[in-house]
Amino acid sequence: MADKRAVAAILAALFLITSVGLCAEQPKELTVFCGAGLMGAFSELGLVYQNESNASVTFNFDGSQILRAQIKNGAYADVLAIPSDKNLKALKSDGFLNNSSVSVFARSWQELIVPKDNPAKIHNLSDLAKPGVKIVTGTKDLPITNTTIQILDKLAADPAYGPGYKEKVLANMISQETNINFIVSKVALGEADAAFIHESEVSPEYADKVTVIDIPEKYNVKTEFSIGVLKQSKSFDLAGNFINLVKSEEGKAILEKDGYGSAQAQS
Repeated sequence: MADKRAVAAILAALFLITSVGLCAEQPKELTVFCGAGLMGAFSELGLVYQNESNASVTFNFDGSQILRAQIKNGAYADVLAIPSDKNLKALKSDGFLNNSSVSVFARSWQELIVPKDNPAKIHNLSDLAKPGVKIVTGTKDLPITNTTIQILDKLAADPAYGPGYKEKVLANMISQETNINFIVSKVALGEADAAFIHESEVSPEYADKVTVIDIPEKYNVKTEFSIGVLKQSKSFDLAGNFINLVKSEEGKAILEKDGYGSAQAQS
């Protein structure tokens, strides 16, 4: 009888240990895919989120077209934050995103950057058409590339910029980069004379190496940035909480500090 009681006690103890192990909180981890230009703001948002939720955040920063290809090829992510362009639309239409979770969280105008020493003597948008100017842009699927073309179309429609303005500027394009950070670094390091970028996307390491030339609003284009949860996510609650942080007053303050405008701002 005593032996049966001992066995029962051991089994009860083992059941309790197993139950406690199963009920113990599992490690929380969130994977966020972001457009490369969001690196500064989202790195800070990630730290805030980790401190407030006790969940770790892993980021993958790259061009929208590359993130789209990675997701389509099976890469895992919980949250996607990129410009609201054709790459986002494709992921929505192909069923990779929980479409009801997708919303605009920020907006940004465009600007022109040149190296600090400005060897090509670019002081205004007309100077981009001068022979020999080296301009860097993105690959055809990078959002800034389409935005650059829209700006050039607006400039070309103004007689003040002279006949053939757009063609002359395009003839000065020397390279096409796969994300915005590569574009900025080319200019900051003096490998190119100018580039169009989102005004929020000069990282701190290059801020003192470039000069910004504003683009008048009548020629400018405002870019929207969207965020949403991927259908494959195994952490919908964590993903939703991260998105809530991005769109909170604290999140807006971090984004605005990095140069992004409010999602409610009108074009």
